Amino acid sequence: MKRLRFLVAGILLFVPTPWSGLASAAAIDDLVAAAKKEGTLDVYAPSGLTPPGAQALADALNKKYGLSIRVNYPPGHKFTGDVGKMVGLATAGLAPEWDVMVIHDAGHATLWRRKLHKLFEYKKLGVNSEMIHYDNGTVTFANQFALPAYNSKVLPAKDVPKRWEDLVDPKWKGGRLGVSNAVHHVARLATVWGETKATEFAKALARQQPFLGTLPALSTRLEIGEIHVAFTLLDSFIHRAKVSGAPIVFAEGIEPVISPALHAGVLKGALHPNAGHLFTAFLSTSTAQEIWERYEGQSSALIPGTRAYKYAQGKTVLYMTQHQAEMMDRLTREYGRILGWTK
Repeated sequence: MKRLRFLVAGILLFVPTPWSGLASAAAIDDLVAAAKKEGTLDVYAPSGLTPPGAQALADALNKKYGLSIRVNYPPGHKFTGDVGKMVGLATAGLAPEWDVMVIHDAGHATLWRRKLHKLFEYKKLGVNSEMIHYDNGTVTFANQFALPAYNSKVLPAKDVPKRWEDLVDPKWKGGRLGVSNAVHHVARLATVWGETKATEFAKALARQQPFLGTLPALSTRLEIGEIHVAFTLLDSFIHRAKVSGAPIVFAEGIEPVISPALHAGVLKGALHPNAGHLFTAFLSTSTAQEIWERYEGQSSALIPGTRAYKYAQGKTVLYMTQHQAEMMDRLTREYGRILGWTK
């Protein structure tokens, strides 16, 4: 088996071990006491977590720290739009609707560039420094995997894409290809292809006249056969399809595998920041990992033994870093216009 490789603009990164830092008992005690006074936490997280999954995380958090915090969970369906909403509220001088946002790294890049995180020294809580990003604004705790997906009962094996470039073949033109509003998936390819090739690829995708829809919409359209291939789906959708028996699968073998990392971060102006910081750090523990994997089908590729770690073995995985945030933010907006998501 090949060594796990994280390819970031041609740089190979070694995998760190989580929770290798030394926790400060005093820092934890102080934070727990402050969180107890707040008593409530509003967490924006992916819809796939489901209310039972959110409750399981809340119960585990409370059990670990002897708390009784009520966790409110509004399911997130449109990360890009809701990040924009938070930026708009901040611009208007209004408080955010949520304390913590659990979204992909590209979404947090937008928040970070606008200084909309409430920073915290998570290392004091024992979180490994390699899992702390955006100048102490977020903690990464799970990896998504994004690849082209198709309906295995509809699409003949000979037509399954084998390269990213296969998706601009004219045979997919006229609504047979679906492209989601997760435009950052296209932008991530620029970290290895360069901006010129990635931009030409985005324009070629637009010329395919694709069906535009959210990731859940693309999954549904694939299942009923209205589109033949999705530019990308996330592994959480593949996980749900497997559980439900739907014939939606990845076009395996395409590399690099796009891997948005899920980050948790407390928003500036949050009403319950201490509970938020405690919850954010908690998501990187083994207990939270097990719960997240059970409900969302995802875990951290940085933690040996997890499903994500095993999946990434021997693959070239495209992993975003903080220094790419400006480019990702800029290209995501540009490609959104090219593909017809924004004007």
